Formats: sequence, structure tokens, C-alpha cells
Amino acid sequence: MNDTIEKTDQNIFHTYGRYPIVLSRGKGVQVWDDKGRQYLDFLSGIAVCNLGHCHAGVAKAVQSQVDRLVHVSNLFYTQPQAELAALLTRHSFADKVFFCNSGAEANEAALKLARKCAYAHSNGKRFEIVTMESSFHGRTLATLTATGQDKFHKGFDPLLAGFTYVPFNDIQALEHAITDKTCAVMLEPIQGEGGVNVPADDYLKQVRQLCDREGLLLIFDEVQVGMGRTGKMFAYEHYGVAPDIMTLAKALAGGLPAGAMLATDNVAQSFTPGTHASTFGGNPVVMAAAVAVLKELVNSDVLHNCARMGSYFREKLVDLKEAYPDIIADVRGKGLIIGMELSIDGKQIVQECLARGIIINCTLDRVLRFVPPLIVTGSDIDTCIEVLHTIFAEIQKGK
Repeated sequence: MNDTIEKTDQNIFHTYGRYPIVLSRGKGVQVWDDKGRQYLDFLSGIAVCNLGHCHAGVAKAVQSQVDRLVHVSNLFYTQPQAELAALLTRHSFADKVFFCNSGAEANEAALKLARKCAYAHSNGKRFEIVTMESSFHGRTLATLTATGQDKFHKGFDPLLAGFTYVPFNDIQALEHAITDKTCAVMLEPIQGEGGVNVPADDYLKQVRQLCDREGLLLIFDEVQVGMGRTGKMFAYEHYGVAPDIMTLAKALAGGLPAGAMLATDNVAQSFTPGTHASTFGGNPVVMAAAVAVLKELVNSDVLHNCARMGSYFREKLVDLKEAYPDIIADVRGKGLIIGMELSIDGKQIVQECLARGIIINCTLDRVLRFVPPLIVTGSDIDTCIEVLHTIFAEIQKGK
């Protein structure tokens, strides 16, 4: 057995179903294992490496910052943190940013901010938060409770009080769930772990109008779909609405651990010194990487490539659906977050793709998820399609 695999299995919690492959380096859309085999990465660390692996600009920013300052307390100011916050507010709806280390932490901060803000305006009478069925918001106890999937709740009862779940893309169900105790609605503009579920064109606008009418905060979890994944900087831009609070992570720092919660001024003022904090949040090295990522997204052709390649990829996947209607039930997505729903178990497809040098994954057992780096080319996509075509043809023939 490979020494790395043996050490991992002996010494690390078994909280992941790992493939028996040791990845040792990456560049662009490709990664290599310790035996030198090359793979096309259509998972990108689960929508993390949006600029590809080892992007030169990000690597240079990290190396330069490591030589100057690695860490100080948030009791002091640092230039990379200030620069990233200014970039994020300039290119979003938000006025203020809170930095942390992950999507779960960002969502935890958002839940706390929503309750803190509501407490101040309702004398503690409004504290309930409505989230969506099939959602995923993290694995801390609060974000686990916010997640609208029973399989993630098992074994962790009792969960936190004050959360209600409604079907995604159903404005009437949301309206009926609101009570005089509700303070906020939290949702992913496009659900990732829940099967790449894309809302109707007017759904988010209806949610925004409902929240305004009822005096509720609207929280968008853009941990997976933000930072260019949908072809725009943030997914909410496709729908002509803006939230009161938004969370980011995954692709924010190009592969380094970073999370952020963004909010408008009138909401952000509910957090004061002592109400929330993070020792490593806003770390100078991580912030330097994130500045490089954001500048690349703003100043290059990456977002345009994402939109163009996303359309091309979906067209090719739809062609596969027409060729294999008994295997493929649906293709959906926006930009380069795409789901292919199957009528069979998707895990075997993931394994077959891996054996042929393509990395993808599967959610909800039957939805193949494609989230390649935003720099993916038409040739890369054609290679993935050829592999999928071969696999589906073999399944159809009963091999």
C-alpha cells in the first residue's frame, strides 16, 4: 500500500470516502498523482480552484506575502485585508465584510448576525430562520441545522431551535412558513450539494419582495456559486436582486482557506467588538491570495470564458441526454456549475471517469456535478464528453 495512504488511514479520522489516489501536483485544469498519471480536474477541489491549480499570479502573491508578514492579531490593521475588503465591497452590493476561514464559518457568522440584528429591532421576539429543503450550509451545529437535508442531521439531535425548511423554488411555501417570529430567509441562489438546482427566473425576486414586505433579512449563501462560478462575479447578479447578507468561501482565495460574510451597513452595525471574531480570519497570506484572485476575475477574460464554456458544456451534455434518454434524466446549471441527473446510480460513473483520467463527483447519489476551473477550454470539455459517451455506451450495451 502506498505509504501516504497507509499513514492517512492509520492516523486521520475516517470522515472522507477517499479514492485510492495520491495527488501530488497540479497546473491549470490538470492534476497528477504520485505515479505521474495525469487527470483533467472537473471538480476543482469542489468549486475551489476557479483560476485553475497553481495560478501564477496567486502563487506569486502568496510567496511575496510570506516573506513579509504571515500572521498578526486582528487587533491590528493589515494592508492585504483592507485591500480585499475594498475590492469586495466595490464589486458587490455590500458595505462591510467580515473575514473567516471557511464557508461554514461564514454561514455561522451570517446566522449570528441575522439573529443579533433582529434581536435589536424586535426585543428578541424574532429569531427564526427559514431555509430551503435540499440546501447545504455547512457542518457546524448551527449550519448543519440550517441545512435542509435529513441525512446530515442524523445522530446530532437535538438540533438548534428556530429553523424551518421549505421547498426551494416555491414562493407560496415560503410565504406560508413565515410567522411573527421569523427574522430571516437563507438560501443558495443555485443549490450545489442539493443537486445543482437552478431557480425560476423570477423566484429570487419574489423572495426579495416577500422579505421586504415582511421586514425580514435575506441571506444568500454563495459559498459554491460566488467568485465567478456562474459566469458573473456573484450568482445574484443574474436575477436582478441583492441580499442583505452574503457568504463566500471556496474559490475566494484560490485554494487557501478563506471565508467572508458581506452585509449592508444597516445590518453590519449589529456586530460590534466582542460579538464575533476569528483568530485566523483575514490572515495576511490568505488575503494576499484572495486579492490576486479577485483582480484576475475583474481584469481578465475569465468570467466571459466561464459563460461561454458553460453554454458549450451544457449543449454537449444535452446531446448526450438525447443519445442516452434511458440513462440521463436532466441537464441543468448556469456557467460552470452543471448537474446531470441520471436514472441510475451515479457513483459508478464517477469511478469509471476517474479510471479514464477525468475527475468529477456525484451528489444525491444520481446527480453528476461538473465544476471545472473557469479557465477550462473547449478541448478539455470535448475530452470529458468523449469519456462520458464511452461509459454510457458501455452501460447501454450492458457491459
